[in-house]
Amino acid sequence: MNSHQILNPTDHGNLRIRVGAGTGLGDGVMASLAVPAEFRRLACEYPILFRYDAERQSFSALALFGFEPGENLYIEEGRWMASCRPLSMSVQPFLIGRSRDGQGPAQVHIDMAHPRVAADGEGMAVFDAEGKPTPYLDEVADMLGALDEGYRAGADFFAALDRHNLLEPFSMDVTLENGASHRMVGYHLIHEEMVRNLEPGVLAELHAAGHLEPIFMALASLGNLAKLVRRKSMPRHG
Repeated sequence: MNSHQILNPTDHGNLRIRVGAGTGLGDGVMASLAVPAEFRRLACEYPILFRYDAERQSFSALALFGFEPGENLYIEEGRWMASCRPLSMSVQPFLIGRSRDGQGPAQVHIDMAHPRVAADGEGMAVFDAEGKPTPYLDEVADMLGALDEGYRAGADFFAALDRHNLLEPFSMDVTLENGASHRMVGYHLIHEEMVRNLEPGVLAELHAAGHLEPIFMALASLGNLAKLVRRKSMPRHG
């Protein structure tokens, strides 16, 4: 259960955060939110897929880590075996908080029930002895700002993909070396042929809006699917 609080030095002056990697630290997930602004950075490591939210009637993007719930194939012996992580993973256990109407300045919140919150006094300090943010917290705040900005800007990107029918349903059967099989369903990916056949005017529109780069980065990221299957087939040391 979550326990969100507004971060402040009075209540959290002695707070410390575990910054390692591990399934017990909240990294045991098969995918996480990715925003279009970070596709270039993520495309070298992760497959980027899309999922439709029927309740919100909109798409979002995910960086894929595994093929089963709770599986993160990038975690090994307490290390995250990739050169980068999605912002949504890097900022944990912090998050952006806003008023109910979405107006007013954003605030840094923390989930005190998150396993990264250190109960034993070990980890990175959030505030210094004078109650000022530490360099660690400053870095987290920068990432939170980038994530929030990228999430808000991403709405136009996903709307453009939907408007021009640039997403197609995707399913995949993952067969491992031991013969076991896993079927992935419910995802979408960029429809490469539709992108290829876009009219010049539409291409110009997408380019002017800054949407072409994340489209191409998402396409390029699909080469990581085969790498992820190979990770799945290898013996794991979590």
